[in-house]
Amino acid sequence: MDAAVDPDAMLMLAYARGDLAAFEALYAKHRGMLYRFLLRSARDPHRTDELFQETWSRVISARERYQPQAKFSTWLLQIAHNLMIDGIRRQRPMADGDEAEMALANATTPESGQPEHALSEFERRRNLQRAIEQLPDEQRIAVLLRLEQELSLEQIAMVTGSGRETVKSRLRYAMNRLREVLSE
Repeated sequence: MDAAVDPDAMLMLAYARGDLAAFEALYAKHRGMLYRFLLRSARDPHRTDELFQETWSRVISARERYQPQAKFSTWLLQIAHNLMIDGIRRQRPMADGDEAEMALANATTPESGQPEHALSEFERRRNLQRAIEQLPDEQRIAVLLRLEQELSLEQIAMVTGSGRETVKSRLRYAMNRLREVLSE
């Protein structure tokens, strides 16, 4: 990616040359997006705060090595995602497919009993958020990157370190599951 195309990459390169105002501009622009992504992905405010701080620490320490090969926001999300995955791996062994399905089956479903036509926009969004929370980690992260960050399949693959087809499959399974849960 050409740095001239991405103004954030230009800011990061300026920061690498010692321009602290460039970092402040990047932080101001991306802190909200990054925090929301981490909070929705990690689902623990304390852990989110740790990951948020560590992500920015990594950005600071990588400033001299930074190469604008992707959009700055994609690079930032990739750092955050890798830190999150590293933390998960340290905390517990990875669940296999059967365990993930059992956890999903035992998860609380969105409130039911209300006629679909009576749901307000707020309630529909809340139900969607709850349904997304029920997805297995890899699917939830792919959905959040697609819907909230509006990343392409290629960008999601870059952030998560997965193949394009794997991302496509995760999104397909996630969307099917969301349709099932929301139609209940």
